[in-house]
Order: sequence, then structure tokens, then C-alpha cells
Amino acid sequence: MVFLFWFLSVIAVLTGTMVVFSRSPINSVIHLILCFLCLAGHYILLNAQFLAVVHIIVYTGAIMVLFLFVIMLLNLNRKNEPHKTVITKVASVVSGGLLFLVLLGAVKGAILIAPIHPDFDGSTGLVKNLGKVLFGKFLFPFELSSVLFLSAMIGAVLLGKKEAVQKTDEVNNPKN
Repeated sequence: MVFLFWFLSVIAVLTGTMVVFSRSPINSVIHLILCFLCLAGHYILLNAQFLAVVHIIVYTGAIMVLFLFVIMLLNLNRKNEPHKTVITKVASVVSGGLLFLVLLGAVKGAILIAPIHPDFDGSTGLVKNLGKVLFGKFLFPFELSSVLFLSAMIGAVLLGKKEAVQKTDEVNNPKN
């Protein structure tokens, strides 16, 4: 178990750095997908299978495919890329180093091993227990958010339909 944790951690850190240092945007997205899969492996090690599956479906599946399509549609060429001045590059390195120092200072005192909660058991992150909590204690907020999402979808459809009707009227009745 510990070996698997360290293996996934090393791969996640390596692919994360490759996202930053890769010259090709396509390679960056592929490395980010691998990093997300390693994070899903960490969720499984934490016994949170539902989060792992949702992470794979939402982030790795949907968002990364969207990134790939956007990158392919942008048609990035080296000729059109603006060249950065030396001052901009130095400022970027200095600001990144300062950010690293601030994060290092913030994490320095925060590395503590938390005691195991007495109510924790091996089935804490399972879908069955998540469903019990979600449809028990948090039923009202869950249903309220579903009504909110439904009203947002209806509003988006009505706004889209209104624009489509206006465009159709403009095409059929030109104002010459």
C-alpha cells in the first residue's frame, strides 16, 4: 500500500512538472491526464471510490477532451507566437520563486500527522455511505440545488430560443 502511494506520488509530481515544462500544448494536456489518473489512484487508496470515478469521468474524461479540442482548433503556430523580452522572463522566474517560498513557508509548520478519528472505519468513502448521508442529512440542500440547476437550464434554453427566434425574424423580414 505504501509502495503504491509513493509510486503514484512520484508519477503525479513528474507528470505535473512535465505539464509546466512541455513545449507542446498537446503533450501538456496528455501529461495532465496522467496526473489526474494518479490523483484518482490516490482517491482509491483513501477508500473514496466514488470520488475517484467522478474525478476520472469529469476531469480526465470531459474537461481534458475539451482542452484537447480547443488546442486543436486554435491552430497554434510558432510564427504567430509573441516573443517575450528578457525582463519579462526574469520577472516570471522571480515571481515564481517568491510564490514557491511563500508556499514552502506556509507548509513548513503544517506537516502534522492527524490522529485517526474514532468514528472512522473502512467504509467511510463508499458510495453506499455517501448516498445515506446525501439523502438523509443533506436531502433538502440536495433537492434545492437540483431545483436551482433545473431553473438555470430552463433559463438557458429560453434565452437561446429567444435569440434564435430573433435571428429567424431578421432573416425573414429584412429592414431595407
